Amino acid sequence: MKSKIWNLFFSALAIAVLTGGCQKPAEKAGGQQEGYITIKGSDTMVHLVTAWVERYMQKKPGVDISVTGGGSGTGIAAMINGSTQIAMSSRDFKAEELKLVKDKGITPIPHTTALDGISVIVNPATTIDELTMEQLRRIFNGTITNWKEVGGPDQPIAILSRESNSGTYVYFQEEVLKKDDYAATARLIPSSAAIIQAAEQDQGVIGYVGIAYAESGKVKTLKVKKTAGEPGVVPTLENIKSGAYPISRPLYLFTNGQPTGESKNFIDFVFSPEGQAIAREVGYIPVK
Repeated sequence: MKSKIWNLFFSALAIAVLTGGCQKPAEKAGGQQEGYITIKGSDTMVHLVTAWVERYMQKKPGVDISVTGGGSGTGIAAMINGSTQIAMSSRDFKAEELKLVKDKGITPIPHTTALDGISVIVNPATTIDELTMEQLRRIFNGTITNWKEVGGPDQPIAILSRESNSGTYVYFQEEVLKKDDYAATARLIPSSAAIIQAAEQDQGVIGYVGIAYAESGKVKTLKVKKTAGEPGVVPTLENIKSGAYPISRPLYLFTNGQPTGESKNFIDFVFSPEGQAIAREVGYIPVK
């Protein structure tokens, strides 16, 4: 699965470039284009959606689909300004975003396509194997600053976080930090792949990424304990689906109103047995 995940990540870039250079089909009424779909948003979802797109375009070679990341906020903003038919997001719309869409007459419809677990990752040489939810909260809000405070070596903790337009950033802040601010020392990283790279190179770091990224084999995934008295839990598909792993969330495709035309056909494919099997193959939890 590991090589497949990274192949899919690079395929996402290729799809974005290749479709961007193609001549788009004639526009339909309302600005949409027959046989052409744009999908923008969640960095976490890029390789998952790319896997769906690759298979769908094999089945329907006359369809062009462009997939680009940038974060959930980027996808939602693109839906608000009308530059995408489908927004990928690992979070729901915020109150201020809902006001914007209401003012513009947009009706965002969420389609929960899969479930994801957030993996807490460190450098492979780190001696810590597990942390509690409370320890994670205190590390990421800056209260705990040295690994020795959680049983590790006398070494400063370097915090890696996604940028604020990321749905993963928002989810982690709400569910792990309990809405505390991130530590002022946290480094904001533009992509999950970049967090993996930084953790691979620096022994003192701690960060978080979607479960599929953590399976690259280049970093160490920590077990997470709900409380100090409970066993640590690894973010596997089975543990996320059962609820045993405490940091998991839904992944959405948003459309403006109920999807129609090729957008509907694509989303129907995502929910088909074949589409949900792809979600599992890539490392996510199917919803059907």
